[in-house]
Amino acid sequence: MVVERLFLSPSRGETQRECRQLELLAGQGVLGDRHFAKANWAGQQLTLVEAEEIERFCAHTGRANDLSLSRRNVVTRGIRLNGLVGRQFRLGGCLLVGVETCEPCRTLGQRLANDALSAPEVVKYWLGRGGLRANVLVSGCLACGDTFTLIEPGEGAA
Repeated sequence: MVVERLFLSPSRGETQRECRQLELLAGQGVLGDRHFAKANWAGQQLTLVEAEEIERFCAHTGRANDLSLSRRNVVTRGIRLNGLVGRQFRLGGCLLVGVETCEPCRTLGQRLANDALSAPEVVKYWLGRGGLRANVLVSGCLACGDTFTLIEPGEGAA
């Protein structure tokens, strides 16, 4: 798996900014992101989504490919993220743990609704495809092109 794109949004509702790299801080998330140092729900520190799912959605709805449309921080390619719930993994220089799947919300449905799909249909489409919420265990930088390493149980994260 590879990191395809990186995004952050400094405040709620603000347009996401594409970044060449993100700084992740253990227990806090993405420096400069709207969710940094918040703990309102599990896995709020970092969100990931599969590029393949975004591309599939765009093809299904007749949209041009736009890897920012899900508003996740990290767009990956080449791995199924749902299988990482409860697992530790390295992405670039960071150690992360998958917390839960990142299921779609009403806001996503409203933002992506068009003539092809209503807001409720968008939410239904993204169920099980919305990506992963993760927590940052070890701080580091994450850059486009960084690769993924799964930490096997009992292997340790060193």
